[in-house]
Amino acid sequence: MRREEIITELENFLNDYLRTQGLDLVEFIYRYEGRNLILRLLVDKPEGGITIDECAELNKKISGILDEKNLIQDRYTLEISSPGLDRPLKTKNDFSRCINKRVKFFLSEAINGRIEIGGIIKESQCEGVSIETGNGLILIPFSRINRAKQIII
Repeated sequence: MRREEIITELENFLNDYLRTQGLDLVEFIYRYEGRNLILRLLVDKPEGGITIDECAELNKKISGILDEKNLIQDRYTLEISSPGLDRPLKTKNDFSRCINKRVKFFLSEAINGRIEIGGIIKESQCEGVSIETGNGLILIPFSRINRAKQIII
């Protein structure tokens, strides 16, 4: 099986498994560091706040399942951790979780002459995110968001 197929199969499996556990796969990284294959998962609860103990328990469960299913032929190291408070916001769920929180957006196309906009998320809709800025309410389409992150004060 090609590398891309293995990554897709693993990511689909991990997403499905984590959903059954009431968790979100925030990011999945499959890469070699030197000769070592590293599988790095950033996992969180939909409302946020996964603990170190929960990550350790999840590591044991997923390692066992991966070994049993024999999805990976090479030796690997599995790392599971929380994405942290300052993680990048990528999905509609990420933005919904940050309603009434301050977020900074880095845009691919300017809105009101700016490619960096900060504000408080008021609503996450199908087409984008509404934020309150010092100059009023602005709708930022998902298609224009390069990067976004919550501002921790």
